[in-house]
Amino acid sequence: MKNILALLRLMRPHQWVKNTFVFIGLLFGHAWHDPALVSRVVVVFAAFCLISSTIYILNDIVDIEQDRHHPKKRQRPLPSGQLSVSAAIALAVLLGTVGLALAVWASNTVAIILLSYAVMNVAYSLWLKHVVILDVFIIATGFMLRILAGTLGVGVPPSQWLLLCGLMVTLFLGFSKRRAEIIALSDDKTAHRKVLEHYSPVLLDKMIVVTAAGLIMSYSLYTMNPETIRIHGTANLIYTVPFVMYGVFRYIYLLHHQSGGSDTARDLVRDSHMLVVVLGWLAATILLIA
Repeated sequence: MKNILALLRLMRPHQWVKNTFVFIGLLFGHAWHDPALVSRVVVVFAAFCLISSTIYILNDIVDIEQDRHHPKKRQRPLPSGQLSVSAAIALAVLLGTVGLALAVWASNTVAIILLSYAVMNVAYSLWLKHVVILDVFIIATGFMLRILAGTLGVGVPPSQWLLLCGLMVTLFLGFSKRRAEIIALSDDKTAHRKVLEHYSPVLLDKMIVVTAAGLIMSYSLYTMNPETIRIHGTANLIYTVPFVMYGVFRYIYLLHHQSGGSDTARDLVRDSHMLVVVLGWLAATILLIA
C-alpha cells in the first residue's frame, strides 16, 4: 500500500490542474457545444496528464541528489528512499506509452505537439534548466503547447490574444517560482538549482513586475478588442478584469508573505482567495459569453 501511494505521489496528480490549459480553446472558441470535439479535448487532457507525470518522474530521477538539499523536495519518494529508481523508470515507461497512444488517437497534430513537449522537457531536465531566463521561457512554452494542443490540435483556430495572454501569465508564474525558490533555499540555493546563482531577488522582482503588468494589460486589451466583442457578442468581458488583477496581486502577496509561489497548483487549492477568484473569473466569463 505504501508503495502504491508513493507511486501516486511520484506522478504528482495535483499538478494535472496545469493541463486544464488545453480547455481554454473550447471556452474562448465557443466550441463547448460540440460533444465530439469536447471528448477529443478530454483525451488530449488525459494524454498531457500522463506525459507530464512521465516528465516529473524523469526530472526527479535526474535531480535526486539536488532534491536531497531542498527542505520540502527531500520528502519526495525518490530522494527519501521510499521508491527505487528502477520502479520509477518502469512507471515512466508505462505512463509515457499510454499518453502517447492517447495523443495519436486524438490527432497527429496533438501527437507532434506532445512529442515536442516531451523532448523539450527532457532537454530542460538535462541542460536548459541551467540557462538563466531561458529556463523560465521553457516552462512558459510548455503551457503554450498545452493551449495549442487544445486548439490547433483539434481543429480550433488559436486566437493571437489567447496566446499572448497565456505567454504573459506563464512567464509571471515562472519568474515567481524562481523567486520562491530563492526565498525558501536562502544560502543553499545553488546546491538545489544551479541556475539560481544567476538570479537575484531584485532582478526577479523586476521581471515579476514586468510580466504581471503585461498580463493585466494584454488581458484588458483583449476584452476591449473589437474582434473579441464581435466573436463573443458582448462588450462586458471588461468586467472580468478585476478578477485577473486581484489574482495577480494575491499571488504576489502569497509569494512574499505566505511562502507561496513554488507550486502554483497547491497555491490555487490551499489559498481560499485564489480559489474563489479563479472560480469567480471562470463563472463570470462563462456567464458573459455562453
